[in-house]
Amino acid sequence: MNDMSRTHTDASLSVISRVVTAESQQRPPDALEIEVPVDLSNAKRYTITFLILLGNLVQFVSMFSTVAGGFEFTTKVGREAEPGQANWMAAAYSLTQSAFVLISGRLGAVYGHQKLLLLGGAIIVVFSTVNAFCSTYDSFVAVRALTGVGGGFLMPNAVATLTIMVPPGKTRNITLAAFAASPPVGAAIGALMAGVFLQYTEWKWHFIVIACFATFVFGGLFFVLPHEEPVDNNGKVDYAGVALGLGGLLLFNIVWNQAPSVGFGTPYVIVMLVLSVLLITSFFVWESRFASEPIMPLTVFNTPSFNALIFVILFIYMSVGISLWYMVAWQQLIRGWTVLQVAIGWIPFGIGASMAVSLAAWLIPRLDAQYVLALGCLTSVISTVLLATMPEQQLYWAQVFPSTFIGSFCPDFVYVAAQIIASNSVGKREQGVAGSLIGTLNLYGNSLGLGFAGTIEVQIAKYRASEVLGFRSALWFGAALATTALILDLIFVRMPKDDREGWESSEKRNGEAVIGE
Repeated sequence: MNDMSRTHTDASLSVISRVVTAESQQRPPDALEIEVPVDLSNAKRYTITFLILLGNLVQFVSMFSTVAGGFEFTTKVGREAEPGQANWMAAAYSLTQSAFVLISGRLGAVYGHQKLLLLGGAIIVVFSTVNAFCSTYDSFVAVRALTGVGGGFLMPNAVATLTIMVPPGKTRNITLAAFAASPPVGAAIGALMAGVFLQYTEWKWHFIVIACFATFVFGGLFFVLPHEEPVDNNGKVDYAGVALGLGGLLLFNIVWNQAPSVGFGTPYVIVMLVLSVLLITSFFVWESRFASEPIMPLTVFNTPSFNALIFVILFIYMSVGISLWYMVAWQQLIRGWTVLQVAIGWIPFGIGASMAVSLAAWLIPRLDAQYVLALGCLTSVISTVLLATMPEQQLYWAQVFPSTFIGSFCPDFVYVAAQIIASNSVGKREQGVAGSLIGTLNLYGNSLGLGFAGTIEVQIAKYRASEVLGFRSALWFGAALATTALILDLIFVRMPKDDREGWESSEKRNGEAVIGE
C-alpha cells in the first residue's frame, strides 16, 4: 500500500487506535507497553483478523437495517410510520454506540481490549435475538439502543486488538482499510437484508440471522484469541466522569428525539432537558477540577481550530443523518417504494463511499486538510438541497440518484480530514481524546440531527397540514447545518496539508515539550 493509503488508514482509524496505544488519559505514550503476540502462527493471526472484520461488519449491518427499514419495522410493531414519530428506529442504535465509543477504549486499556471486544459481541448477539421478539415500538427501540451499547464496546477494542495483533506494514494498512470500509458495506448489506426479510418472510428472521451470524463470529473469536495482558493494567477509570458524561449525552439526545412525538411541553421532557444540561455542566467541572485521571482532559480545547472543528463535525453529521432518513421517508411514504427498492437505490452510496476513501487519501497530502473538510461539507450541501427541491413524484435518476452518489463522498472526506486536523491540533498526550471525540461526534450527530429535524417536520406538518412540506423543511434544516459547517470550516479551521514526519514538529507547534522521542 502506498503512502497515501497509509495516510488515509491511519487518519480514518485514529479515533480508536490512539485511544489504546497513545493512552488518552494524560499519560506519556511510552509509559505503556503493549505485549504483541509474536508467537501466533500466520494462520491463526489471519483467522482472528478475518473474524474481527466480520464482527465490525455485523454491527453496521444491524445498525443500518433499521435506517432503511425503519418505517416498515415501525408499522410491524404497531406505530404510525411518520419520520418524526419513527425517528428512534434510526437514532437509537447510533445514540448509545456513540456515547460508549467515547469511554470504551479507555475501559479496554485497563481491563483488556479482547474482553471488551467479546463483551460487545455478546451484547449484540443477546439483544439482536431479543429484538426478534419485540411486539411494541417502545420495546423494539429500547432493545435497539441496548444493541448499540455492544457496538460502542466493539469498535475501539476491535481496532486495538487488530493493531496489536497485526504488525505495522502493508498487511496492517490493508486490514485497517478493510475495517474502515465496514460502514458503507454494512449499510448496503443491512438494507438489502432488511428489504428481503420484510418483503418475503417474517421480519423477526432478519434479527435472528444477525444474532446467529454474530454468534458464529464472536464465538470463534472466543476460542482463537490468545491470552492478553491489558496495556494499562494498573490504570484507573474516571467512573464519575463516565457517569456524568454518558448521562448528559444520552439524556440530551433522548429529549430531542422524543420531543417530536410527545411535544416539548411534556413534563418529563422538560425535566430530562434540564437534567442533561446539569449533567454536562457537572462533567466539565469535574474533569477540570476534581478528576485525577480525567476521561477527557480539557486541554484538548485549547486550540481554536479544534474548538471550531467540533461544531463542524457535529453539524455535518447531523446533516448526513437527516438527509439519509428523509430520503428513505420520501421514497417510501410519498413515492411508495418498498424497503428492498430503497436498498437497491442505495447501491450508488456504497460505490461512491468506496471511491471517496481513495480520493480522500490522494487529496490529504496535496491539499490543506480544512479544504478537504470543506469539500465534504459542500457535497452534503448539494446532496441535501437536491432532496429538498425535488417534486413529490419524480424518477429516481433525476435527483435522488445524484443526491445519493454526491452525498456518499461526504462522510469519508469529512472523517479523514477531521482526524488529520484533530491530530495536528493537539499534543501527543491528547491524541486519544481528540480522536475519540471526533468519532463520538460522528455517530452522535447522526442521532441528534434526527431529533432536531423531527421536531421541525412534525410542527410544520401539523400547522401547515402538509406531509411533504414537513419533509422539505427537515431537509432544508439539514442543508442549513451543512452550510453552517462549511462556513465555520472556511473561517475558523486552519491546518496545513499533512506532509510532516514524526511528532517533533507537531509538539513544537503546540508549544509542548517532546515526549518520549
